[in-house]
Amino acid sequence: MEQRGRNARQQRRGCFVFVILTVFWSGAFAQIRYSVSEEVQGGTVVGNIAKDLGLDKNALKLRGYRIVADSSEPLFEVNQSDGNLYLKKKIDREEVCEKSSPCLINLKTVLENPLEIHYVEVEILDINDHAPVFMEKEKQLEIFESVLPGARFQLQAAQDPDVGQFSIQQYKLSQNEHFRVEVKDRGEDGKVPFLVLQKQLDRETTEKHKLRLTAVDGGKPAKSGNIEIIVDVLDVNDNSPVFTKETYSAIIKENIPIGTVVIQVNATDLDKGANGEIIYSFGNEVKSKITELFSINENTGEITVKGQIDFEKSKSYEIDVQASDKGPVPLTSDKSVKINVIDVNDNPPEIEVTSFSNSIKEDSKIGTTVALISVRDSDSGINGKVICTIKQDVPFTLSPSLKENMFAVVSMSQLDREIRPHYDVTIIAKDSGDPSFTVEKTINVVVSDVNDNFPEFSMGPYTFYISENNIPGASVFSVKAFDRDDGENALVSYGILREMNSDNKLSSFLSINSETGEISALKSFDFESVKTFQFHVVATDSGSPPLSSNVTVNVFILDQNDNAPVILYPVSSNGSAEGVEEIPRNVNAGHLVTKVRAYDADIGYNGWLLFSLQQVTDHSLFALDRYTGQIRTLRSFTETDEAEHKLLILVKDNGNVSLSATATVIVKLVEPKEAFAASDVQSAAAEDEDSHVTFYLIITLGSVSLLFLISIIVLIAMQCSKSTDYTSKYLPEPNYDGTLCHSIQYRSGDKRYMLVGPRMSVGSTIVPGSHANTLVLPDRRNTLDEVRLLLESRNDWKYQSLLFRGRGFSYRLRRTPMWVSSLFSNINSARTNISE
Repeated sequence: MEQRGRNARQQRRGCFVFVILTVFWSGAFAQIRYSVSEEVQGGTVVGNIAKDLGLDKNALKLRGYRIVADSSEPLFEVNQSDGNLYLKKKIDREEVCEKSSPCLINLKTVLENPLEIHYVEVEILDINDHAPVFMEKEKQLEIFESVLPGARFQLQAAQDPDVGQFSIQQYKLSQNEHFRVEVKDRGEDGKVPFLVLQKQLDRETTEKHKLRLTAVDGGKPAKSGNIEIIVDVLDVNDNSPVFTKETYSAIIKENIPIGTVVIQVNATDLDKGANGEIIYSFGNEVKSKITELFSINENTGEITVKGQIDFEKSKSYEIDVQASDKGPVPLTSDKSVKINVIDVNDNPPEIEVTSFSNSIKEDSKIGTTVALISVRDSDSGINGKVICTIKQDVPFTLSPSLKENMFAVVSMSQLDREIRPHYDVTIIAKDSGDPSFTVEKTINVVVSDVNDNFPEFSMGPYTFYISENNIPGASVFSVKAFDRDDGENALVSYGILREMNSDNKLSSFLSINSETGEISALKSFDFESVKTFQFHVVATDSGSPPLSSNVTVNVFILDQNDNAPVILYPVSSNGSAEGVEEIPRNVNAGHLVTKVRAYDADIGYNGWLLFSLQQVTDHSLFALDRYTGQIRTLRSFTETDEAEHKLLILVKDNGNVSLSATATVIVKLVEPKEAFAASDVQSAAAEDEDSHVTFYLIITLGSVSLLFLISIIVLIAMQCSKSTDYTSKYLPEPNYDGTLCHSIQYRSGDKRYMLVGPRMSVGSTIVPGSHANTLVLPDRRNTLDEVRLLLESRNDWKYQSLLFRGRGFSYRLRRTPMWVSSLFSNINSARTNISE
């Protein structure tokens, strides 16, 4: 019944918890203190942390409220639902703190997002759960009868793991007339009982005394333990050893070498012989930990270091030394030796990352906290004073908190992920000892991306060439943009800006793949209808909000041989290419009979026309100039020659797949008089025919001139608005013989290069500033090799020979046919300076 009552009182006392709340506020630090009795059952509520700190208990789980535990098994846990601090298991104060008082357990709790750290101290209150216990059940003493009253004999102290009022408070001796008990309080070592002789012994009266020593603690009810003391009364040796000093003390450094003599004690005995010889030893109450660290020479009294001395484990030691004589019944004296330990710098600092967020946004404000760290050093004094710094040139610094040795790693400048996506932040902790210890700890901080970069096109503006008659729906070219951001922020989509395009009609026939940037033409282009146009492409990233940029795309249509030659002369009244020419029979060889005139809407090779005789009645009479279309007589006519000759002329261009047209010329031979008479009629007809030809030529030249003027205006406008521009002008100009002559002009820096077409005769000169049939290439292509590669990459050659001329040099493309090479052999050696 008494035990059940005592357990009930302990349980009621175990439920008594008090709270001491101390707040050190510097952003997110607080300290709270609870108390709980030992031996209470696991699951007991220690206190409500959320309530005592004024936290919203509904947010604890969301913010990840937890206890930062060390490597050992935690004794407490926090319920994230209600904020209560619970015991995980029953706590034995003596197991956790041994004799330390008060018994404090420090807990570190953390709240994430935003980061807060709180310190909780839990004091484990002692209960009287242990009774005093003597190591021996019986103690036997031998005392000479000559011992005078007042002699003291140290007895074995009882052990009680409890502390404070529950530890041993007093010793009681059973009733007798010869002895009493005295108690000496030795502080941390507890109370030591001494048996004091108060009446001299008489062996002849009583040879043996039986006593009971009782140790009583301060519990209510008190607990006690007993030991039987048997005193045997001896005769003779009646002098005990006496120490020469009242007190003994020594100072040593920790880590002192094993075998070093710490101090020497000395005692004397007035007796002679064996009764005066002294033996030194540690007292019976000396703890086993001390005997592991120190030893004493029984003959000399020298105390020597036996084990490793660690200041962090104990700052001082108090050792009871006994001096005993060698009499038949040894007499013993005791003396306490105080040994103080001096700290040396033998422990490096320790860095602990309390909380760490391994990523920080690149647009975070200066002063954003990345991690919380704490440092500690087991040494004391200046050896335990730690200085923390950050290694390397990184945009982070340490910000100290009000809590000693607590630091926050914060940003100290603006971050840019595109310049540096991550940082290795090395924290250096150095103590102030001599020599000092230095430790490092590295944390990796990742800079997370925000959408702060616009998409960038690989070039701008873009220039593309498309051959006319392209296949509708096929991809013709592509644009490419990249974004320096990461992830979704770098995902680029493409689109055509219809409202910004100067020619919405043409751009509406284009389609762009939003993912790849490939542009497809939905219709076929006709070089003869449009030669160039411009539109804009926009690239937009997938960030929030999205960023975009646009680029100008210039498109040039390249000519193909899709127009057949058109016969301008001869043309009959019904529209067919047929004409009648009358010449006198008496003309000489080389007489110009007529000239076949033709026109091709294509340019370059595609528009270069060649004439050939397909059918003729007499091959010996007429010859056709392959390039001019002139028909001349080869010899004089005779009487036997027929009066009428039919000539079938084939006119074809020089395209890859050439196109052609035919004209029929009927030559009639008349007598000179008839020819003279018919000359008036023929001249009138010729005048009428020439008037038609002239009308056609005027219309053609007017159209070409208008196109040339528009092209020049567009070229000037584009050069004014952009640093580089690329445009082409293909301008047909009728030659003296009705065919087309072409050239390409290239201008770079202070030089102008002209690419000369095949109809340029040997020895002809290039007139500076000529605009006839000229293609101006982009200024940025400033080497001949680049121009050569550009033109040679084109499959639809417009020229059989392309000649570059500049200051002090000339250059002809390698793909020139052999006959044209000979044609330009003289021009190739010429060096003509072309002025700007």
